[in-house]
Amino acid sequence: MKENYAKKLEEIINSLDNKPKLLLHSCCGPCSSYVISYLRDYFDITVLYYNPNIFPYEEYVKRKEEQKRLLREMTNDTVKLLDCDYDNDKYEEVIQGLEKEPERGKRCTKCFLLRLEKTATVGKDEGFDFFGTTLTVSPYKNAQLINRIGEKLANDYDIRWLYGDFKKNDGYKKSIELSKKYDLYRQNYCGCIYAKNKTMN
Repeated sequence: MKENYAKKLEEIINSLDNKPKLLLHSCCGPCSSYVISYLRDYFDITVLYYNPNIFPYEEYVKRKEEQKRLLREMTNDTVKLLDCDYDNDKYEEVIQGLEKEPERGKRCTKCFLLRLEKTATVGKDEGFDFFGTTLTVSPYKNAQLINRIGEKLANDYDIRWLYGDFKKNDGYKKSIELSKKYDLYRQNYCGCIYAKNKTMN
């Protein structure tokens, strides 16, 4: 039976009596647009840009700059950005042997784990109350899997996981509308070279 992670998020929000610090992993500006607009009234958000799956480097920089621009224009920099070094070698090491896996297969699971574990460890080290991700706004991402990974990492690193399924309640549609409003670059592949090759074939 599938968990209702959108409802779990509502329960967390309704239980808050202050504005806790949230380290929010973002895969890109378009996906983060709706998630930030939804959460910023309830959390003190810092966006973590850690996406070593993106290839080539020029694509990585282009997406990162769009993320920065979105935060400037949409939040007037009230939402901060925590930038990470480009780490594609680490991604290649983690997914070694899974290059031919289909999309939404084992390679993607490893990729989610890599990025969310980084978010959990940084969040714990820097004193954040919660960690979470924008990934579930996409209809192409498995929200059940992502939340299970987040829940396990929360236990491993002793930091609260912010449940979510942000595609619910027209979240994905709203992210498209916000992307148009801010004229954001919308990529046609997740970032991984193996996904790009399949998309282009």
